[in-house]
Amino acid sequence: MKRFAVLTCGLAALVAAAACGQPAGTLAAAADALKASDTKSIEYSGTGKWFQFGQAPSATQPWPQFDVTAFTASINYEAPAARVQMTRKQTVDPARVRPAPVEQKPDQYISGTSAWNMATPAGAPAGTLSAAPQPAAVEERMMEIWSTPHGFLRAAAANNATSTAANGGSEVTFTAGKNKYVGTINAQNDVTRVQTWIDNPVLGDTLVDTTFADYRDFGGVRFPAHITRAQGGHPVLDLTVSSVKANQAVDLPVPENVKAATAPPVVVTAEKLADGVFYLKGGTHHSLAIDQADHIVVVEGPQSEERSLAVIAKVKETIPNKPIKYLINTHVHFDHSGGLRTWVDEGATIVTHELNKPYYEQAWAAPHTLNPDKLAQSKKAATFETFSGKYMLTDGKRTIEVYEIQGSGHNDGFAMVYLRKEKILAEGDAYTPAAADAPPPAMPNPFSVNLYENIQRLKLDVKQIAALHGPRIATMADLRTAIGAGKASAN
Repeated sequence: MKRFAVLTCGLAALVAAAACGQPAGTLAAAADALKASDTKSIEYSGTGKWFQFGQAPSATQPWPQFDVTAFTASINYEAPAARVQMTRKQTVDPARVRPAPVEQKPDQYISGTSAWNMATPAGAPAGTLSAAPQPAAVEERMMEIWSTPHGFLRAAAANNATSTAANGGSEVTFTAGKNKYVGTINAQNDVTRVQTWIDNPVLGDTLVDTTFADYRDFGGVRFPAHITRAQGGHPVLDLTVSSVKANQAVDLPVPENVKAATAPPVVVTAEKLADGVFYLKGGTHHSLAIDQADHIVVVEGPQSEERSLAVIAKVKETIPNKPIKYLINTHVHFDHSGGLRTWVDEGATIVTHELNKPYYEQAWAAPHTLNPDKLAQSKKAATFETFSGKYMLTDGKRTIEVYEIQGSGHNDGFAMVYLRKEKILAEGDAYTPAAADAPPPAMPNPFSVNLYENIQRLKLDVKQIAALHGPRIATMADLRTAIGAGKASAN
């Protein structure tokens, strides 16, 4: 195929080349048509849909949808820096019982190598905002800057892009940092698509595919009126643009506490709940370790490899000289499955609902080159034990009972773990205990009501609830209080 000459001395050179008669559909012609070198910043607003990545109601369904009534992205291409503000509310799904939708107003920032959110801290008066560092968000938010039409053209000029003729236009490729970008320019000199890959602990090198359509003149700025983005094979944004402004002041200084922030160490503590049963707490997600005759069973490998390595170390310290044979996974949501690959590398068999196995097998077969984890290096094959309804693990003395949480709107492959002798229940996301002195919720969470109904259906005698979120061990009395006295008779 014909290859276009690529100028690597910046946007000014690209624009000059276009003025000298470069063919339509080239990188230079697009930079000229969209005035990329003159566009130091862009602000675009609109409405549409947003989808919560990694939180699908089942392994086979798209990410859950939210209605977006306001969206504004303000981008400084020269810093680079960006702010995204949104007003959204989860779309009601008549097929699922979920908590009543609550309006959310995320306010997200990136500047250089720093990312943060502005939000009201827990327990602070409404309207009290402070900056919360978000170091894990830097890669994704920077990707969003370079995946806008003007951002793509500017980054292509700065990163020695190559260009190949395709479909009357061109395909442009470059690498910025460790991330590869591939964009499409059509014969009208519009950027119509940008693809890139970012790291995810479940999916590995994850395709982010952004498309642009219906270019219009917004007060002298040529910009797409329709933007869609897919991530991990499902949509994450569908935006109808109503307003665009170029070269507005976008000054986003990094807050002092964000500048000074360092990644906190992953801390795992072990709390003994019964002989051979330990509650592994720390951060926002917890696990449970169960000492069997000649091996160990762990419930939940959440978040990331870093978290799982810390949990594995604490398990081996707490229960020495035994292998970790099984890892029980409660459900497929990414915050609860992000560390599973680490347990595969450790040699554990993954116990999960039968709906989840095909998803994990497909996801884990993808490349992990952007951030290679231990499994990418060892290339060990995953082993699974799957179930529907009920599953039992025993060493002849202690039986671990795994039950499907039926009828929950949260996830279709949803599990809880019960130790009958110890009367301990482990579950994640169905019920999260509040602080001991917190008032009960004004409206009961339907996931918690459903958990209670499942406990009653199975006639489980529960004394301790080892929730995999939350600040403390709870009791059935706590659960009854949380869902309302009228919903639950004494167990």
